[in-house]
Amino acid sequence: MRETLHDLKNRRSVKEYKKDQIKDEELQEILEAGMNAPSGGNRQSAIFIVVQKKEWIDKLCRLNAQIAGAPEGFDVFYGAPTVIVVAASTSTPDAIKDGSLCIGNMLNAAYAMGLGGRWINRADGMLEDELGKELLKEAGYEGEYIGVGNVILGYPAGDYPAPIEHKKDYYRIIR
Repeated sequence: MRETLHDLKNRRSVKEYKKDQIKDEELQEILEAGMNAPSGGNRQSAIFIVVQKKEWIDKLCRLNAQIAGAPEGFDVFYGAPTVIVVAASTSTPDAIKDGSLCIGNMLNAAYAMGLGGRWINRADGMLEDELGKELLKEAGYEGEYIGVGNVILGYPAGDYPAPIEHKKDYYRIIR
């Protein structure tokens, strides 16, 4: 229990990654953590498209950077060797919430295993683009999906960032 709380309190987003690909066993553990996230009505609306093929990562990175308005050549995936595009079926009312919980579980699992991870936004815009539709098709998914977020994963190239100071009014207790 204490180890879990430690991991939850100390997980940080990583911006620098080694080029080495994560192990298949590590990836499987992270995917299982995502699959075990709660979902509205247990509908399990989320899907995960794991991208480790460099050409695909490069294409998705350029598209994401374009959507973000980032400078030409900026690597929005920070050189991470694995990108998980998380989407959810639009046929369920809790699609975004379901996918978000999956992302949180995956990021916490990655940290617990000594990996680096980061949530990268704009998956919604990516899947609205023709390239995103091609990615869904390449992965064998049919139907309507909304992009929730991208999880980038890899071995951290340095230390985890230091904890941040929290705002003073983060919570209030009403009794």
